[in-house]
Amino acid sequence: MSSGNSGALVGIKVVDASRVLAGPFAGQMLGDHGADVIKIESPEGDECRGFGPPFVNGSSAYFNAVNRNKRSVVLDLGKEGERERLFAMLEEADVLLENFKLSTLQAWGIPSATWFTERFPKLIHCRITGFGDDGPYGGLPGYDAAVQAMAGLLSINGDAGGEPVRMGVPVVDLTTGMNAAMAVLLALQARHRTGRGQMADVSLYDSAVSVAHPFLTNYLHSGQVPGPTGNKHANIVPYNVYRTKTVPLFIAVANDRLFAKLCATLCVEALAADPRFARNRARVENRDALEAELTQAFALVDGEEFGEQLLATGVPAAPILDIKAVAESEHARYRQMVINRPDYVGPGVPIKLSATPASIRRAPPAIGDFVPTSDTGVFDGEQ
Repeated sequence: MSSGNSGALVGIKVVDASRVLAGPFAGQMLGDHGADVIKIESPEGDECRGFGPPFVNGSSAYFNAVNRNKRSVVLDLGKEGERERLFAMLEEADVLLENFKLSTLQAWGIPSATWFTERFPKLIHCRITGFGDDGPYGGLPGYDAAVQAMAGLLSINGDAGGEPVRMGVPVVDLTTGMNAAMAVLLALQARHRTGRGQMADVSLYDSAVSVAHPFLTNYLHSGQVPGPTGNKHANIVPYNVYRTKTVPLFIAVANDRLFAKLCATLCVEALAADPRFARNRARVENRDALEAELTQAFALVDGEEFGEQLLATGVPAAPILDIKAVAESEHARYRQMVINRPDYVGPGVPIKLSATPASIRRAPPAIGDFVPTSDTGVFDGEQ
């Protein structure tokens, strides 16, 4: 990964006035790819700094993982003079990321979310909310787990017949952050044609509903309410964790050709020829019978050796690794997805561009680590 700044977004100026996770994650993605990102924090700092332990240099590892490649400017936006400093920054900026409550904006004399692009016509204003500013849920606060629940994700996660389970990673916040970064890029591209900015309305709720796949579309077409299925897939069989003599294996067989290869490697070729199992549709309809056969066959093999055999034939098979194993994985390090440098320790950048590579140029900032010399020219300092 390049240590200099030759990223695709060099020259783009971002004011990241968001806090906690979705907005900061979006800002970090833009910063990784070359944008100059100024993080606006209250005097108390982003509360995400306290989401620990562990803590590194006074901030939580949680905070550090989504706030690299930024400089921190402290503004008390409850004060009119401090808001004017923010507005001066927006005169220069290409992008504003924020997740303030609408009532907070109104208390500051900003009548609506559209005010920003009316005052700053070239600005890309990415507004991140829980549920949007209007509609039946409009204005409700958004928290990842609560949105998972209200978007149906908890209802389909967990073991069959068991209690709903929150997805372990904050999938709603992270998806919203990715959608926000993509929205900014789309709006920047549109600005090339029109010369004008626009507001991007990105909500946790919309993001969560959009990833309820394939459960939402299955319901819309069948009328059958889905429930949790554990590791099983609603539309693909076999797609599950199987116990072996040693380690469990996750098997994902997405077509009939791969199913035949799996059966041949397991020495149960007759299953691939059985009309109950020969086609995926039939396998889904006869799931329980097939699972019983496969469970018996997998119990006879060594999981580590057999997994390698399956992969050699092109059948997706994966051991279940813990986070320690992932962090120490040679492949994760080769792909530069685990960074361990004197100035930064954390996850890497998943998007690798050949001509304009991403870079980790700055460690996550201390609160107020950057003090502009004037109300304008805030983006003139070193990134």
